[in-house]
Amino acid sequence: MAKRKERQKKGYLGHRSHGRGNVKNRRGSGNRGGRGMAGIDKHKWSWAVVNVRGCYFGKNGFTRPVGKDTKVAHLFDINQKAMLNQLEKKEGKYVFDFDGKILATGSVTMPLSIRAESWSRNVEEKLKAAGGTISKLHEGKKAS
Repeated sequence: MAKRKERQKKGYLGHRSHGRGNVKNRRGSGNRGGRGMAGIDKHKWSWAVVNVRGCYFGKNGFTRPVGKDTKVAHLFDINQKAMLNQLEKKEGKYVFDFDGKILATGSVTMPLSIRAESWSRNVEEKLKAAGGTISKLHEGKKAS
């Protein structure tokens, strides 16, 4: 049968302090720097950094507000696709459908017919100047 581990106390029999220094050293809560969470932001700070993460000192850090991840397309890119004949052509206009927002970056040199969820103000002006149009992608659905 396996022998059990001997109690540590046995090695200290006949010794007054059991390896803990003076008799007074282990007495009261002053020995541990106060009771409970006392001194957690002062003399127990290094211990708190490791062991008490995020549950004692109120708000911790900054969390960014959650925003919508909307897809974005630029007029410049759409115009480039039209110039390279990568878009379908109907009734003399290049057709582009996009489930996101169209931004008015760049210029339009060809008549484009764009259907999208949303767009910025300047998109309409630039498209009309080039002989193009813009409309909602889902006409039946309500915009959110």
